[in-house]
Amino acid sequence: MADAPVSAVRSPVPQPHDPDDTDRSGGRKRKDIRVRLPLRHRLKRDRSLLLFCLPGVLYFALFFYLPLAGNVIAFQDYQPFLGFKQSPFVGLANFTALLSEPEFWSAVSNTLQITAIQLLLYFPAPIALALLLNSLISEKIKRFIQTVVYLPHFLSWVVVVAMFKQVLGGAGSVTTLLMEHGVNIGNVMTDPGTFKLLITAQAIWKDCGWGTIIFLASIASIDMGQYESAAMDGAGWLRRIWHITLPGIRPVILMLLILRLGDILSVGFEQIILQRDAVGPDASEVMDTYVYFHGVIDGSWGMSTAAGLMKGVIGFALILAANKLAHRFGEQGVYR
Repeated sequence: MADAPVSAVRSPVPQPHDPDDTDRSGGRKRKDIRVRLPLRHRLKRDRSLLLFCLPGVLYFALFFYLPLAGNVIAFQDYQPFLGFKQSPFVGLANFTALLSEPEFWSAVSNTLQITAIQLLLYFPAPIALALLLNSLISEKIKRFIQTVVYLPHFLSWVVVVAMFKQVLGGAGSVTTLLMEHGVNIGNVMTDPGTFKLLITAQAIWKDCGWGTIIFLASIASIDMGQYESAAMDGAGWLRRIWHITLPGIRPVILMLLILRLGDILSVGFEQIILQRDAVGPDASEVMDTYVYFHGVIDGSWGMSTAAGLMKGVIGFALILAANKLAHRFGEQGVYR
């Protein structure tokens, strides 16, 4: 029998292939070819989800994005009876007049002071409270404390200010008790020197518990095996918090800090306007109250809109800068 030709018995030379086409066992796997559906089919497929999101989209479109068109007032000598089209265009005159007003700079100064105090005292408070709640062993006690600290969030600022007046006012319970023991703190509710600390304390009492929700959820996502390993290595509770808990929730902390910086010139309109007359405008005038009194009350629509537009632009710039800085340190930030 004649020998078979060499080419017939030679092993086939393996063809090069994409390493992505191999599975973990070393064999070839089929490529997942996905065909992008037309827009009409995707809308039909996801109509339930789109209908579910529609109310939220309409809410933001009607109350946040559509009113942005009103910023044109900042460049006009706006008169309500003339409207947008008939009001004369004045360019940057409103901004020039705004920057030359001492009251505006006083409002900016008060706003920045209150923001700095709240960043130092209010922003870390929910983090500290979340760490304390997470350290509780009993789930029943933990849920009870959570329920108690959540409740003030649902009270209006009218009720909160009235409660603080009953406690720290001139005839308040704490003021009266201290006076009986020879300590005279005066009327804290009408003291311009302590006003900024007062509204920060009110904000902490009202919203600190509510702010722990997102931090507790972030802490719950941390692998418990890390705590067990650290405990076996002899790490105490403080070291476990410093080396495991805080690094685990650091992305959430940075994200909320960036968002807070974007809202740096908004420090609470309703809370402050309820106490403005008690301490005077020199200590309590902020950007939001300045826009309200000069725009709605005095009718300086152009200047007040210019102030609001400047506040929005500064906040937007701070978000971009803070997010870029977070990327430099290797964090995700608010967006990529």
